[in-house]
This record gives sequence, C-alpha cells and structure tokens, in this order.
Amino acid sequence: MDHSQLHRSISQVKSRLSSAARDANRTADDIRLIAVSKTKPAKAVRAAFHSGISDFGENYVSEAVDKCMQCDDLDITWHFLGPLQSNKTRQVAEHFDWIHSIDRVKVAQRLNAQRPEDRAPLKVCIQVNMPIEESKSGVVSSDELLSLATAVHNFDRLDLRGIMAIPAPCYELSYQREQFGRIAELLKTEGLPSGMTELSMGMSADMEAAIAEGSTMVRIGTDIFGARYT
Repeated sequence: MDHSQLHRSISQVKSRLSSAARDANRTADDIRLIAVSKTKPAKAVRAAFHSGISDFGENYVSEAVDKCMQCDDLDITWHFLGPLQSNKTRQVAEHFDWIHSIDRVKVAQRLNAQRPEDRAPLKVCIQVNMPIEESKSGVVSSDELLSLATAVHNFDRLDLRGIMAIPAPCYELSYQREQFGRIAELLKTEGLPSGMTELSMGMSADMEAAIAEGSTMVRIGTDIFGARYT
C-alpha cells in the first residue's frame, strides 16, 4: 500500500469512528484509535504516523521490539495486544506503554518487576474471554476478573486501566452489540478498582457496534494497512 492509499484509509477509518461516536451521543475524542501494525514494516508505521496516527498495536514480541527501536525518534504510544509468554515479559516491560492482554497474575508480577524505574508505570488491561472460546485466553467471569484485578492493582509499576476483549467474529450488528454489551457490563462488577474505565474492544469489522456499547479503544488493522503479510 502506497502512502496516499494509506492516508485515504486512515481518513476513512477516522470518519467511521467519528460517525459511530455521534450515533452513540459520544465524541470521537473519547475513543482512542490504535492502528494494529503487526506483520507490517517500520516504514508503514512511519507513514501512518505522518498521516495522523500516534497509537500502534503489536502482537509479536520480537518483531514489535524491532519496530519500536526503528521508530524511536517518533512520539508513538505502543500497545502490546497479543498473548505473552513469561519468558518475553521483560521486552514488553521495557518497550511498551500499554499491554491489553494480562490474563494471569504471574505475567503481571513479572511485568511489574521488570518495568524500568525511569519509565511511567505500564498501563494494563485485563483480557476477558467472552463469550468463552477455548482457543482464547482471558478471564471468563466477573469473579475471575475481580480476583485478577485485585492482584494487579497492588503492583506499583503497573497502572490497571480496564479490560480488553476479542469476541467471536459476527457480522450481525445486533449480535455484535449484544456481545460487546455483556463485556462492558463486567466493568460494573462490584469491588473493581475505580481506575478501571477503559474498554479495549472493536476491530475493523465491528468497530461501530463496539463504540455503541462504550468502547474507549478500537484496534484497527486491516482497514488501515490492508491484509496482513504472511
């Protein structure tokens, strides 16, 4: 994808986001647009940055860290979105601003211990698995969410901000909204830390439904960068 096409794609996504926000009686400024740049080269990240994107999401640790370093001169906020093995937590702790996929205490504990003192606490979201899919990680109930959130909240180098979800693909708007609505309800779980206000949900195919149900962060890959490289 050339730079002009990328710029058009970003403009179209931003227009969709703004329209969805208006329809939900919200403002576009309430919703963070994260460009999911996994499998895309650093030059694509640079081009997207110069077209007005400042938040980028990555799924693969080694590839992501390489891009972080190549784009170190840009004022980018980096979001780690994928599953994280314990042996790769240090790289995420050292290079990222956000992680959306906390699913167990052990990973949170390692990230907390490895977060550099000269960086702000790592902002984190807890991943929820709803509706439950065996192939995905994440807490599956309000009780599990409360237990993990309570543990994470006590780590001084982590800043617990909300939850993230990747519901099953569906192209029926009413069902998309039903799924996102159930996820959003989890933030009303009694006893959760007060700072948990972020809802990271919604991708290229279901962004409008997610925004209608309160999403504060949408993760858009295909509709910005085109199909992923293999």
